[in-house]
Amino acid sequence: MENDLASSVPDAPVTSREQDAVRLLLLIRGAGQKPTALELADPGLGKAVGVVRTQVRLQKLDFWLRNPDYLADELLTDYETSKEPALLELAGRILDSEEPEVRRYPMLRHHFGAYEPLDDALAVLRSSGLVVRRRRGTVNHVRQHDYYLTQHGDQVAQRVVSEAPVFSYYVERVALVVALADGLGGTALKERQYLQREYAEAARGTRIGSVSTRARARLEALRAQSAANDNEGES
Repeated sequence: MENDLASSVPDAPVTSREQDAVRLLLLIRGAGQKPTALELADPGLGKAVGVVRTQVRLQKLDFWLRNPDYLADELLTDYETSKEPALLELAGRILDSEEPEVRRYPMLRHHFGAYEPLDDALAVLRSSGLVVRRRRGTVNHVRQHDYYLTQHGDQVAQRVVSEAPVFSYYVERVALVVALADGLGGTALKERQYLQREYAEAARGTRIGSVSTRARARLEALRAQSAANDNEGES
């Protein structure tokens, strides 16, 4: 059903299977948590070095990775709360560049928010022994999917970035995404993303629109406010 939905959208093929596979490999590597002893006792997971639990979390993290404009806007939201200058600077690096345009790969608005079929890309990773997927639940009801990075997958990810430094972009952005999502599960990430009007109001089956124009205006307003505060402190 999900693949049918994707194929009904005229501009669905926004990335290739290979692009998705590399991005997801670096995302799982950067966002993975340490597997538990019980998980490592599974014969098929003995060489796992990291795990991203639930497809919902993987999809929501991937949304911020694929949409730098939304990532930058969320950094601005955190800046408004914390007033940490580094957050304003990081958002500025993204929004002052062409990154929101040239690095943006919009996702579909589905039942539960941003969604993009990942089976083809994950099949590449799984068939190469880079990632192992485990279903949790029963035969009739799969509760969740977990994605385990193998030692081989970790080695390949390191080699990809070493041999093709252009992919270091994803390593850097995954670090930002993971920091932004710190402590949030898949459901909490979904709820936060729904606070964006463009995200929440997108019609089901359409691509979620950009927030770059609004985010850039917001950045300039916050910069002006920061400068005014600095001037007041010096007077």
